Amino acid sequence: MAQTAPLDIANLSEEQMLALRICDLPLSIEGTWLKDCIDQLYSELDAKGLKFRPVCYLADEWLTPLGEPVIGIPFYLAHPTLTRLEKKMMLEAEGETKEECMKLLRHECGHAISYAYQLHKKKRWQHVFGPSSKEYGDTFRFRPYSKNYVRHLDGFYAQFHPDEDFVETFAVWLTPSSDWQKTYQGWPALKKLLYVSDLMASVTGKDALTRKNTQHWHFKGIKATLNNFYKKKREFWAEEFPDFHDGNLREIFKETIAGTNSGAAAEFLKRHQKRIVTDIVRWTGERKYVVSNLIKAATLRARELKLTTPQDQTLTLANLSVYITTLVMNYIYTGWYRGDERKKKR
Repeated sequence: MAQTAPLDIANLSEEQMLALRICDLPLSIEGTWLKDCIDQLYSELDAKGLKFRPVCYLADEWLTPLGEPVIGIPFYLAHPTLTRLEKKMMLEAEGETKEECMKLLRHECGHAISYAYQLHKKKRWQHVFGPSSKEYGDTFRFRPYSKNYVRHLDGFYAQFHPDEDFVETFAVWLTPSSDWQKTYQGWPALKKLLYVSDLMASVTGKDALTRKNTQHWHFKGIKATLNNFYKKKREFWAEEFPDFHDGNLREIFKETIAGTNSGAAAEFLKRHQKRIVTDIVRWTGERKYVVSNLIKAATLRARELKLTTPQDQTLTLANLSVYITTLVMNYIYTGWYRGDERKKKR
């Protein structure tokens, strides 16, 4: 029987790619740039005197399964064709550069080493970072100027949960070029870094307490096609896309008519931004920058859609205020502008 030739995804059309099941993709970490990144992570751990080496595998996204001292890396980073597809479908490919990849590896390594040595169960750990048993929310509300937390990943991720506070602190401590003693001098976060330094010294040269290696969400177990995978992923992250406001903005404003001012809606939004922000902040108690960012995003999209304003501008202003208020209230109660309930694995 003739052997089937290996699948060459680099020469497939986008339509052919999207029809493939993820589990059928010919992917491996070996022989890719990811292997170099993982080797660098191991070298950094070795430089700190740590014996721990987390097993890394290809998963559906960046993650460390609960209780498992392993690291899942998104499958799309294992092949440039898939990385390009991810960027087209999701506007970005998280971890596509070596710098970004290393930051994420160090972050996930923090989770893995905590599970490996059961660090999150220590009383001192819980006193410094808070109870690891605290329930993860669908999202988090952060204080952008707080100096109680280190800043490693974008989005002030250390403020999400006690576990994330620890792993972000660990990642800063592990990063060779962080110079954390100087960078965080005078910050309350420095005490956390000093604790992590002492904590890591306590496990230097020691074997992990657990050798579990369950690789949840491994790409080989994902039967969905790339098309269905991205359909669900785009639905999940709908509010992250520029067209999130389109339907509602088209209802509030009008499409461009020949001979009219195509930028009228955007100008209308800019003109009333201060009033809308002030009113919504007063009645909802939401932070000013959250409401302001919503208005700015809607303004940019209105300009790109070339929307005009109806003749009844009083009604338009009322409808716009109700729309933005609805988004803000959803955000207050769920952490998402759509109000959906979602869960993260990281």
